[in-house]
Amino acid sequence: MDYADIKKPDLSYRYEFSIHELDLAMQCTDAHGFCVIQDVLPDYMVSSLREAVVEAADPNGELSPGQSFTHGAFVETGPKAWQLLEYEPFMRIQEKLIGTDELTIHRSACIIRKSGSQPVVWHTDWRGFDETPPVDSGGVLNRGDWPSGKWFYITGSRPLHGGLCVIEDSHVEGWQGPEGFNLTKDRTSFYPQGEEEHRYAGFDIPGLVPFFTNPGDMIVFAHRTYHGAFPNQLDETRLSCAIGLRRRDHKIETPWDLPESAKDFMAALPDHLKHYTEGYTGIVQGWKK
Repeated sequence: MDYADIKKPDLSYRYEFSIHELDLAMQCTDAHGFCVIQDVLPDYMVSSLREAVVEAADPNGELSPGQSFTHGAFVETGPKAWQLLEYEPFMRIQEKLIGTDELTIHRSACIIRKSGSQPVVWHTDWRGFDETPPVDSGGVLNRGDWPSGKWFYITGSRPLHGGLCVIEDSHVEGWQGPEGFNLTKDRTSFYPQGEEEHRYAGFDIPGLVPFFTNPGDMIVFAHRTYHGAFPNQLDETRLSCAIGLRRRDHKIETPWDLPESAKDFMAALPDHLKHYTEGYTGIVQGWKK
């Protein structure tokens, strides 16, 4: 597939909004499972976050072409990451998405994908399809009804550069997968009908929406929305990061003790931001039941 041929979609509804149109952005997310909020970050913050992602995900420059790495606790990595908590436009969006200003840091991550890195398979972050006990860290944390996607593609998102894509309207309860595909047994991915079950990594999918965004834009998608990412076919490293918050009154009991990295972060955070860590769980990415 020639990803250079993929064009920005001309949908029958608006999905790109300014920071002053948050009500409309929320309406689009509720209706179609995603939106883009444009020009959230100024250039100086984009540059600072780029440095933060590289320092967190590949500090020694050891990644080779074709490789990628995800740091699962980006907010813990230092002031360049947690500056978002002090940036009023970002926090205003979080408050609108969650519906309260009583917020706690929930999850954060940053990703570095070198040139030649492979596609990210289609999946949903949501793990609340049934009441079975969680078997991994995602199953513990990804059961809330707040948007799970709050990403900054700080080198821009476009198909040739490993950009993000979603399936419109895939966030609705009871969605059965794209036409011509079956959901996997755990409902977290899908595969073409007639094939053995696997997590699909192709892009010939009805309802696919590829994002074309600038580095300061924020990509938002709902907690159930199915999403993936194209391979990075440009000779340019792709960087992205996200910090997500949840309602402070939504308590989460984790099967792991608070990691030392989380304790260090909570101690180092300025006093006026510490209320965002009430109930913070950190993450042990390798935890398995």
